[in-house]
Amino acid sequence: MDYSTRLNIVTKYVPIILSREVLGYVVLAGLAWGLFDHLLRRWTARRKINQRAPEAAQMRREFFYSLRSVCIFAVVGGFMVFAIASGWTKFYMDFEKHGPGWFLISIVLLTVAHDTWFYWTHRLMHHPFFFKWIHRLHHQSINTTPWATYSFTATEAVIQAISTPLMIFLIPIHPGALAIFALWRHVFSVMGHAGYEIFPSGFFRWGFGRILNTPTHHVQHHTAFRSNFGLYFNVWDRLMGTNHPDYEAVFEEVTNRPKSNPPIVEPGLLPITCDVEA
Repeated sequence: MDYSTRLNIVTKYVPIILSREVLGYVVLAGLAWGLFDHLLRRWTARRKINQRAPEAAQMRREFFYSLRSVCIFAVVGGFMVFAIASGWTKFYMDFEKHGPGWFLISIVLLTVAHDTWFYWTHRLMHHPFFFKWIHRLHHQSINTTPWATYSFTATEAVIQAISTPLMIFLIPIHPGALAIFALWRHVFSVMGHAGYEIFPSGFFRWGFGRILNTPTHHVQHHTAFRSNFGLYFNVWDRLMGTNHPDYEAVFEEVTNRPKSNPPIVEPGLLPITCDVEA
């Protein structure tokens, strides 16, 4: 396949990738915001981790930068399409080529690889030198909303986008597996920023509860900054000792608030100070 043909394929698919990314962000963030902050507010108010209402200006900023990030994701997706069309990757279309077993395994590998990539790049971005020019924008949202999900600098957006293209060079991946992973990424990222705890009290007593991160985990990161670096799983934070010491206590405080007249807590995360200089 010649170079111009490959470019034509990229030109055809980038708008599709962009539409998918924009819809994934806008629809899921909009649903979370509409349900938790408005339609179901009567039932969800006590599960608001930080009881302060976010300002409209903050949400407008988050929306603008998140849309810019998903555009960058689409550009990176265009590179993926070019690499696939060039035959440089292990991407495959025939489901039967590797079967359903590998299809499921590949989703798990994508998720674990992205979680590992996120933890270590995220932790590196909290080094004072990198934080100021790469990651500080995201942490302007101390009281997070679902609109903050991809509120990144352009550099951070690229860093977070390239882990999946790296994987298609290393392992066989079917487009269906990639789509399922992308949906999981969108849902989990939105819920981590929505600002509401969705898991029940006592979640840590379950075996799975000590592996999967909760919304409290990431909301607390936006307040404490120097801890809770993981995305999907609590494995790296536990192994590296970077969980906030009050994480489980904060989770229990949030999930055991009374059903009526929840206390107004500032910041709703026990005695934790905010340090925007990280």
